[in-house]
Amino acid sequence: MKTLVLLSGGMDSVTALYWAAREHDVVGAVSFDYGSKHNANEIPMAAWHAQQLGIPHDVIELDFINRLFTSDLLQSGGDIPDGHYEEQSMKRTVVPFRNGIMLSIACGVAESREADALVIAAHSGDHAIYPDCREPFMLAMADAMKHGTYVGIKLLRPFIDADKTEIARRGNAMGIDYAMTWSCYKGGEIHCGQCGTCVERREAFQLADLADPTKYLDAGPLPVKPAA
Repeated sequence: MKTLVLLSGGMDSVTALYWAAREHDVVGAVSFDYGSKHNANEIPMAAWHAQQLGIPHDVIELDFINRLFTSDLLQSGGDIPDGHYEEQSMKRTVVPFRNGIMLSIACGVAESREADALVIAAHSGDHAIYPDCREPFMLAMADAMKHGTYVGIKLLRPFIDADKTEIARRGNAMGIDYAMTWSCYKGGEIHCGQCGTCVERREAFQLADLADPTKYLDAGPLPVKPAA
């Protein structure tokens, strides 16, 4: 099946890219530059992996998000909070309806390239704070894509029931170089080690019993996961 992959350059989307390359005919990968603090770190990683696999890679500019939306993830927002990925404070990093916007655009690109499906790497660890990563939202988008395109574009979400630990295990089995991925929301030269996404990344490697190739400014004790 011909597929297009949403590729941010983070661990999850890079793993989804390699999964798709094994399972399907990948016709392209798309990244979105929407003004996040870490876009400049992530997108080169996305380009690198697409090049390794010989897959066309496009960067789509969405500068209106940084100008008009409210989120601390954006350059126009406040400071990125530290702490566990599932803490309530991490809701400050939610970009309103981000996946809805990106999936809609990518769906149009997919149909234009005569693809049959679109791949997104949303996973169960995202469910706590991101409403547009949860399965009810994904099912609604899948239905819209199916009925809004001539070919009935399918929405593939291979990790929707997996957590980041499982993603790390799958990626390791495929030989993915996770040193060439980016997670930190703060967008510095080195992963900070203490923001929510750094904590989630560190935790995933530890729980998967895998060596973490990432350099962190602060690799101190991980915060406790909040009670459900």
